[in-house]
Amino acid sequence: MEDLRNRGQKREFRHRDTWDPFQLNPIGAEKEKKRTCFRITQRIMAILVGVMVLASAVVSKGSLLTLVTLSSPYSMRTPTERQFYTLLLMCIVVTPNLLVFLKCLWKCAFKSYVAPNMKTLGIICLIESLVAIGTAVLVLIVMPQFDVLTNLFIGGGVCIVTAILQIVFRLQHQRWMIIFPICSLILVLIGYSLLATDYHVRISSHVLKDANEYFMYVGIAIPASLLISLNWWENCLQASGNIQEMLSELDGFRDFVFMITSLLRIAITLGAYFLYYGLIAKPGINFSLFTETPEDAVQIGLGIFFLQAFCSAACHWFGVVACKIHAVRMSFAFPVSLTGPVTLIVGIALFLSKAGNLDAGMQIVYFNFTPIENPFLDFCYGLDSLKSSNATPVVLLELSNSICRTSLNSNYALWPFSMLAMEGVCMWLGLVTCTYYVWNMKVPRIERTSQLFVRRLYESAFIDLSMLLNTKMKVKNPDSIDEAENCLIYLCATMWHETYDEMLKILTSMFRLDRYRGDPKEEHKDFFDFECHIYVDDAFHLEKESETKQVNSYVEDLIHVVTEVYRVFTNKEPDEVSIIETPYGGRLVFVLPEGNMLYIHLKDKERIRNKKRWSQIMYMYYLLGWKGYIVKNPQKITRQNNPCRASLVSLDGEAYLLPNYDTDSKRKYISDENTYILALDGDTDFHPSAVILLVDRLRMYSNVGAACGRIHPTGMGPMVWYQKFEYAVGHWLQKTAEHVFGCVLCSPGCFSLFRGSALMDDNVLKRYTTKATRASEYVQYDQGEDRWLCTLLLQQGWRVEYNAASDAYTNSPEEFKEFYNQRRRWGPSTLANTLDLLHSGKETVKRNSSISMLYIFYQIFTVASSILGPASVTLMVAGAFQFVFSLSGTLSIIIAVIPPVIYMLICFLAKTNFQLTIASILSVLYAFLMTAAFFAIIGDMVKEGTFITPTGIFLVSMTVLYLVTAILHPMEFGMIVYGLMYFICIPSGYLLLTIYSLVNMNNVSWGTRESNKGKEQKKHTGVLCNRNCKLCCWDVNIQVTQETENLVLQQIQQAVNPNSQTVQTEMKEITSQEVPKTSPQTEKTEVEDTKNVQSKAEGRKTSPVSKDSDLETDSERSEDESSIEKKTDAHYDDDDDDDDDDDTYLQDDEAEEEEEVIPESDWVKPVKTEFLKKLTYANMKRNMQEQIKYTLRNKNREDLCEELVQVLTDTINEELKDKVGPEDILTDSQLEELQDALNESARRILKTNRMKRLEARVKRAIEKTLVAPQVVKLSEDEHDFWSKLIERYLEPINDPKAHQEEVERELKSLRNKAVFLYFIVNVLWVVATFILQEIGNDVISIEIPKYFPNGTLSDEPLRVEPLSLMFLLSFAILLLIQFLAMLYHRVYTLIHVLAYRSTEKDYKEIDEDDDMMILENQLANGVVVTGEDFS
Repeated sequence: MEDLRNRGQKREFRHRDTWDPFQLNPIGAEKEKKRTCFRITQRIMAILVGVMVLASAVVSKGSLLTLVTLSSPYSMRTPTERQFYTLLLMCIVVTPNLLVFLKCLWKCAFKSYVAPNMKTLGIICLIESLVAIGTAVLVLIVMPQFDVLTNLFIGGGVCIVTAILQIVFRLQHQRWMIIFPICSLILVLIGYSLLATDYHVRISSHVLKDANEYFMYVGIAIPASLLISLNWWENCLQASGNIQEMLSELDGFRDFVFMITSLLRIAITLGAYFLYYGLIAKPGINFSLFTETPEDAVQIGLGIFFLQAFCSAACHWFGVVACKIHAVRMSFAFPVSLTGPVTLIVGIALFLSKAGNLDAGMQIVYFNFTPIENPFLDFCYGLDSLKSSNATPVVLLELSNSICRTSLNSNYALWPFSMLAMEGVCMWLGLVTCTYYVWNMKVPRIERTSQLFVRRLYESAFIDLSMLLNTKMKVKNPDSIDEAENCLIYLCATMWHETYDEMLKILTSMFRLDRYRGDPKEEHKDFFDFECHIYVDDAFHLEKESETKQVNSYVEDLIHVVTEVYRVFTNKEPDEVSIIETPYGGRLVFVLPEGNMLYIHLKDKERIRNKKRWSQIMYMYYLLGWKGYIVKNPQKITRQNNPCRASLVSLDGEAYLLPNYDTDSKRKYISDENTYILALDGDTDFHPSAVILLVDRLRMYSNVGAACGRIHPTGMGPMVWYQKFEYAVGHWLQKTAEHVFGCVLCSPGCFSLFRGSALMDDNVLKRYTTKATRASEYVQYDQGEDRWLCTLLLQQGWRVEYNAASDAYTNSPEEFKEFYNQRRRWGPSTLANTLDLLHSGKETVKRNSSISMLYIFYQIFTVASSILGPASVTLMVAGAFQFVFSLSGTLSIIIAVIPPVIYMLICFLAKTNFQLTIASILSVLYAFLMTAAFFAIIGDMVKEGTFITPTGIFLVSMTVLYLVTAILHPMEFGMIVYGLMYFICIPSGYLLLTIYSLVNMNNVSWGTRESNKGKEQKKHTGVLCNRNCKLCCWDVNIQVTQETENLVLQQIQQAVNPNSQTVQTEMKEITSQEVPKTSPQTEKTEVEDTKNVQSKAEGRKTSPVSKDSDLETDSERSEDESSIEKKTDAHYDDDDDDDDDDDTYLQDDEAEEEEEVIPESDWVKPVKTEFLKKLTYANMKRNMQEQIKYTLRNKNREDLCEELVQVLTDTINEELKDKVGPEDILTDSQLEELQDALNESARRILKTNRMKRLEARVKRAIEKTLVAPQVVKLSEDEHDFWSKLIERYLEPINDPKAHQEEVERELKSLRNKAVFLYFIVNVLWVVATFILQEIGNDVISIEIPKYFPNGTLSDEPLRVEPLSLMFLLSFAILLLIQFLAMLYHRVYTLIHVLAYRSTEKDYKEIDEDDDMMILENQLANGVVVTGEDFS
């Protein structure tokens, strides 16, 4: 109800000014808000991850201490059991190194290999060897000698070297922070002192025996801890900036180094184990005892080992996740720091709760000695009697026995135990103070693990310490985030006969992004700027009546959409509109509400090549080539009398023309790597978050050349339902598998982000301009241009990724014919590009580190599966016949083969429309058959009493797999509803469609969005007579056009009166129309010459508004689209000195120079007239109010703004109230009078408020409100660029008839070869299955045990043909692989989404339109202006 009320109030406000207050309000135009569900999810996930980090760390540490206790020589276990536990303890130390070795081996073998620098490799190996020695000595030799509490505390000493390096290199943001590493060093040293003192007291009080041996192990523990602390040397050195050259060099071959050092650490650990326990320890290793280990000991040991290994890896992974979702403090630093205390608390709690089970009820009898009151004495004495008890928990018994080796078991005093407790406190505080920087660490929205942690390796023996010490340290303020480099995004949409509603989607999306980005002069937290470019194919038509070239109805709709969306977002009309004639047609330029630019390029198919690929080449060369060139090479120009300081800069006394727009000037400081192109279709709907998520992928990995999002088809009807599930499955499984195992093969052009440097790479953009001349090129290049562009990127070594959280919506074919024609293009193109990639597989693997030979084999398998698709579907249909009609296997195969064979013959012989009609009929029949088969299979499972049959298992497993997949995509779970539609349409989509695509491969027309409007107009334009005469073999077309008739009449008149000047002029005009155009440049020159004559004859009138705007029009007219620069500068000059603005404005106000006359083509005037609708009385008031609010938004003068708005509104009412209607367009004289009145009113208010310095700014706002659309001349340089680009790459294709016939023959030949290959392969598969069916299952079959639902085994096994079983298993394995890849991809998508939601823009809650409504409601309680209007 609140929304209804707000919309009603806005409408009522508009209704006071016009009788047409109604407007479109496209879905998504409202301001985005942070979604509550995501906020809650983020907090829940942060808590959950924190709990998992703490739980896994505690279990990992506890299980390690337990295994150390069990392997201790002082435990109650037998030597055989202790030997087995020691072996498992060694395996725990080795496991992380083994995992790192396997990961690095994979990367070196299948990703990239860089030869290491031997000196650097030697240094790293030396350090890693020392660390491995220290770890092996401390964990395998020293810790088993100590009690469990000492082992829990002693690990804190491994931070000592890190603390020393922090002190030495002064790695603190503020000087006083050096107290943290100093305190850490002091606390660790105190802890070691307390350790030695504690053991001295224990020996003195006879708690322990063998004094010399214990002191030796205490002495060994300290240097071993020092060696382990060398593990994190790189963290401090990279933060200090020392040896940066070596560290940078190390990053290049880190995988190889870690592979070598992991093997080295494994070898050292094994050597230390066998050296000590084989030669030094008594008793030594007895290998024969391993086979005699009791079963319960094996179960306990393996259980603890796997629990510790799994929890260590889980703790490391969850810790990384906590950092990436921006929960560093709550979910990482806090739980990891509490690991030691929580482990102690949990251990004490378990001991106290279970200690009663260990009470043997024995008491010690003392002679001549009275001990202190100590309940632990009797308890510890009774443990010896329980070691042989089977009912006693082994782990609890050994831990209790280990605790009894502390001062708690002292006969003299309990206070020495406090030294052990103080040791633990000091060690823990030493660790916390050493890693203080972790608590204040800030993480960018998306960050690589290598940027969060220095080492890939974690230490499973010290999981909590290694996680904290391995966190990357920053020298600068830890609260700051490493700012990402600023990037520039060019949004490039290609349009081809889009409807009004489709245009509304793409324009709404662009305006949403403009609102998200805000003023381009201000920095944005996402560090990006953008421009919008729309390229409209076939934008012109020849008007029937006037014989002039005008924009067609699609362009008219686009102009209406821009105006309507602008009004929805700003409550006013577009202010700054420029119309430019270009060599390729025309251009419309808009300044969006927040100051970003929108360009609409109108392509004339008679001047430049049509279709999407050529539009892409057009904008790539323009945005990457031309714009990149002009910002790097400012154009030197001659000095002018009154140069605009915004356009000129003095370099060594010479003047240069600066880039026209703000984004162009920023481009000079943005590299090609950070210049992106967002390819869009004319009907794409997206939100700013979708763009930012794609930008994140390209920012995080420099080798990513393109990234695509999740495409959602929209529309209604059965065909759309089918596509919804098809798209869902394709993205859920196929694209995720490609992303995880290699690269995405196709980044769809409807929503994909491309890196500029990737497109500019060798063999990419240059080769993309190749004109198709052979049959295979027509199929690969023009039928699927997006896939071909991705193939070029992959072959050059660039990675293409998929981001499942980046959602975009695009219209899908709703009609059967349009859907088949679309897939007729996509199918052969997909196959051609995939085969091209596989053909160059070895070379691609060498160049592309993301593609391995395993991935090539995976693609070969998928291609083979798609080729065998028709045969597989035919056999499925045969199975359906067999289930439904109870036919024999051989007969059902014969019947199933007949329809596709007949349809293939029809496709060869009949026309396209008839083929599609037959396909639609067969699709319906197949759908009925598949529905019947579905229920027949279910009935057969009920009849057989089991679903453990090949068909039953397949159906159930597919259902479960897709259901689980849908559950893992909760926002898309509704897609599962369309699964049944997809199932029953499988024969149509994979059998009939394949046949139709292959047989019609020679048809290279677009097939979708075809329109007959232009053709019909062209067909009937100027035609007076059109007759066909057919006789025998003759087929003659007789056509008399208006031009022909005029030519004949003029020839007759010239014969009668040869001296007539009029006749000569008309003859020249007619002759010039018949002469073919040699080039677009010639046509442009002719048009300009004609228009110059017309302009001189008619005497163009200059708008009266321009008299007061010479500052922005005088010297910029002849430069590169300078009027747009004028508007942009005026829009962005908020930070300029106001006094200078005023002086400049008044100076130019006095100087009125003659304006250059710009020739106009026929299409310009109607377009200009369309934008003049902003100059109506109703729009004038609304536009004025918005302009004043925006102009003074940063001046902190709310009272002045309020007064100005009220006075200027009253002035408009006084001047126009009774003179014009609300929807009447003001004349030039009325505009001039109104502008003078408004300027005078504004001058009076500013003078009264002593704000004379704002006069120029307010005048400029008034002028913007009254200015008419500007017709701008293209600069000579850009005109020359377009002319040469068209001449070189984009001239309209007019192939000779002979070439067209040759290509048609080649296409048919290629079609025949492809059909023959498909036919042979599929026939062989069907024939093999048929033969096996004919032979019978008794001869060749695989027997599978048959089980009933109650678990009993049937006497008759199931017999399955080998081919069918092999196909089912292969398909199942492929789906399983894709499913596992989807699980992996889902997790990291969730991490990315949570990270984005924590940093996304939070829009203001108060709608500015509501504030403006209050401001304008003069019938209520006066004028109200809120501070929100000026923020």
